[in-house]
Amino acid sequence: MPCGLDQLALLSSPAPLPDAVALSGFLDLMPDPRGLRGRRYLLSALVTAAAASVLAGARSLTAISEWIADAPVWACRALGFPVNPLTGAVSVPHPHTLRRLLVQLDGDALDQAIGAFLTARATPAPAGLRAIAVDGKVLRGSRTATVPAVTLLAAMDHAGSVLAQRQVADKSNEIPAFAPLLDTVDLSCTVITADALHTQHAHGTYLRTRGAHYIAVVKANHPGLLDRIRRLPWQEIGLDHYERTRAHHRQEIRRLKTATFAHIDYPDAKQALQVVRWTRNLSTGKLTIERVYLITSLPPGAATGTQLAAWIKGHWKIEKSSPPCPRPHLPRGRLQNPHRPPAPDHGRAPQPRHRHPPPGRTDQHRSRPTSRCPRLPQAPDRPRTHRMNPDRTRSCNGPWVPATDLFPLSRTTPLLPSIRAPSGFVNGHSSQRSSPPSTRTRR
Repeated sequence: MPCGLDQLALLSSPAPLPDAVALSGFLDLMPDPRGLRGRRYLLSALVTAAAASVLAGARSLTAISEWIADAPVWACRALGFPVNPLTGAVSVPHPHTLRRLLVQLDGDALDQAIGAFLTARATPAPAGLRAIAVDGKVLRGSRTATVPAVTLLAAMDHAGSVLAQRQVADKSNEIPAFAPLLDTVDLSCTVITADALHTQHAHGTYLRTRGAHYIAVVKANHPGLLDRIRRLPWQEIGLDHYERTRAHHRQEIRRLKTATFAHIDYPDAKQALQVVRWTRNLSTGKLTIERVYLITSLPPGAATGTQLAAWIKGHWKIEKSSPPCPRPHLPRGRLQNPHRPPAPDHGRAPQPRHRHPPPGRTDQHRSRPTSRCPRLPQAPDRPRTHRMNPDRTRSCNGPWVPATDLFPLSRTTPLLPSIRAPSGFVNGHSSQRSSPPSTRTRR
C-alpha cells in the first residue's frame, strides 16, 4: 500500500465516503503515469476508491480490492466509476489494474495532495501559535537485497495530524528535503520544532522568511554555539517552568530556564533555553540527569514558560511515534508481470524435508553400528525381559505380556530356560584362534 494513503489511517472519526469524495478535489493536479491508450477509469476515481477503503479500515492491497469489489452501486457512482448508459451497471476495476496504478503513482505528488486535504480537514486551531514537528523516519520492511531502506521526512502538528511528507533521496539526507517539504504547508503563525540535525543557518533563514518561528536544539554539531550558550550564568537565572510527573514506572522532573541573549550566532535568534530533566527509575533506583540547550526566535513575552515546555515535550510525539508507513509496503517501481506462467512446483503440497538433528545430538536418528562380536543364538521360545520392568516380558513376535503368563512359576519349572552356548564360543567370543601365517620359503 502506498505510504501516502497510510496517512489516512491516522484520522480520527473518519467518514469513508464523504472524506474520499472531498479528497478527489485535491487529486486533479496529480500526473497520470498511464498511457493515453486504454484508459478506462479516471485517475481520481481509482485513488479516491483506494482512499475510501483505507478510511474504512483496509490496510493492504488485497483488502482495498475486496472493499471496492463489494461496494454498492451508489457508492461506486459517488466515487466516479463509469456507468453503462443502457443497463445502468457500474464497471469496477480489476485488482491488477488498481495495483499497477498505485505502484506507478508519484509518491511526492500523492503525499502533497493528501497533506493538503488533511490540512483543510483539520479542526481550526485556537488563536495563537501552532506547533509543527519535523522529523524523518525509516520505513520498516522497505529494505531489500537490492534496494536500500526508504526514508521519509514528515511534518506533523503536535495534535497528531500529518501535514506533509517527502521521500529522502537514497544518496542524501534529510537536510536538502527540509525546505521542499515545508513549501506545501502554510507556516503563518506557526512554531517549527526539529532535532539537532536541522539546526542549520539556512533552515533558520528559510523559516523566518516564511514568517514562522523555530525552536532549535543545539548540540555538538555547532560546538562554538553550544559552548557560548553553555557558559551563560544559568545558576543565577530563575525558573520559568517546573513540572514533576510520574509515569511508565519512573519519576521525572523538568526544569526550564530562559535567557535573552542578543549576540547569538544564529539567524534572528532571540532567546536561549536550558531544559534539565531528572529521571529516576522506580524499579532500579537509577537517577539520570540530562541538560539540553535550545534557541528560539520567539521574543521575550511571546510565549510563557509553560507553552515553551509543552512545545519541547510535544516534539517527542513524532520522535516516539511509528513511521508513517509502519507495515511492509510495496517499493516504488515496476511490478512483476502478473500474467507470467507459474513456477513448476506452484500449487503442490509441500514435501517433507530432511531435518538435521540439533547440535549435540547428531546420533539421534541413526542406527547403532552392529557389534563385530557374534551374538549368542536365542531360542525361538525365549522371552525377552523388559529392561525397565523385569516383571514384564514379551515374546519374540508378540505384544508385551506378563512373565507369569509365559512361564508359570512352579517348583519343577526353572525361572529361565538354560541356554547352551555353541561350541567354539566362550563368553560370547570365539575360542578358535587363527593360525599364524606360513613361514615356509620357496626353494
